[in-house]
Amino acid sequence: MCAATAAAQGQSVLIVDHADKAGKKILISGGGRCNFTNRFTDSKNFISANPHFCKSALARFSAYDFIDMVETADISYHERKHGQLFCDDSARDILEMLLAPCRQHGVTIKLNSSISSIDKTDQFNIETTQGLFSADALVIATGGLSIPKMGATPFGITIAKQFALNINQPVAGLVPFTFTGIEKESLKSLAGISLDVTVSCRNQAFTEAMLFTHRGLSGPAILQISSYWKPGDAIAINLLPDMNIHEQLISKKQLRPDAQLSTILSELLPKRLVQILMKDGMGENKMRQLSDKQLQTITTLLQSWQLKPNGTEGYRTAEVTVGGVDTNELSSKTLQSKKIPGLYFIGEVVDVTGHLGGFNFQWAWSSGYAAGIAISQR
Repeated sequence: MCAATAAAQGQSVLIVDHADKAGKKILISGGGRCNFTNRFTDSKNFISANPHFCKSALARFSAYDFIDMVETADISYHERKHGQLFCDDSARDILEMLLAPCRQHGVTIKLNSSISSIDKTDQFNIETTQGLFSADALVIATGGLSIPKMGATPFGITIAKQFALNINQPVAGLVPFTFTGIEKESLKSLAGISLDVTVSCRNQAFTEAMLFTHRGLSGPAILQISSYWKPGDAIAINLLPDMNIHEQLISKKQLRPDAQLSTILSELLPKRLVQILMKDGMGENKMRQLSDKQLQTITTLLQSWQLKPNGTEGYRTAEVTVGGVDTNELSSKTLQSKKIPGLYFIGEVVDVTGHLGGFNFQWAWSSGYAAGIAISQR
């Protein structure tokens, strides 16, 4: 995006990529359909030490600007829940849409090319396995640490540190939780169960599907909250977010006083989950035996089931990296380093992380466009 934008403005542009194929992460995204943006993109959909930083780039090149590109390229797409947009056919359509203007405007792309060193004199000098290159401007668009098997490395962070830029500690985001001990064994017995829940942590909450796995918890709601979670935090899960549970229990007590609590709950939740929740034997009580205080205790459990992950699955399965180059080091308008003229950082390597649902791609497009225009105006 950045290369095509700068080249279209008359700049001579070279992309150096250590991968053997351009846009590999684009190709695997969205199950091969590429969730290329979100119709409801807004600054509130991003995590950053400076929540206002992303506003300028998102305003200059919005989700609707990218949608215009997609439609101009005659790529058919569809909308799923929460404004997520996917290709009807293949993620290759988006990659080709981005590569086409690079070819049109003479961008050189060198694949299978590793960088051994970068230094700055009057220009930036980049030593690669395919030779030495020099340029007035250098854009670091290397992404985060997520999914190393796809080629992710800490290269961008290393370069930022080389030029004495501050880094906000990177951590895995949009990632499943893991558990240990009794909790791990309990959750493991529920593997394969999925249900819509509201998950809360650190004053953030997401209502989407949660999936029990052999390792712990996953699904969209868990991935979303994981980007806010810190080691030692508990998460609260409302297992029936669309229901007034207390009123429901009182009603069942009146209508079916001889029914066991576990029977009533199994009509609302998977039976295996009810067995885990009622492991203290409470579920064997008949509804008429339960006091109002006990009903309130059960309500609290179902509305705010407390679990404490021991960690996450880490970068191996994380969809994004939270943290990165401190936004205080960069111009929000141009993405240029305030300390090093001509040095730009864009995309996931910057401390701007989107929620699940196409927001991280939109940040890539927006920040790439902003830097591409800025380079042309230097």
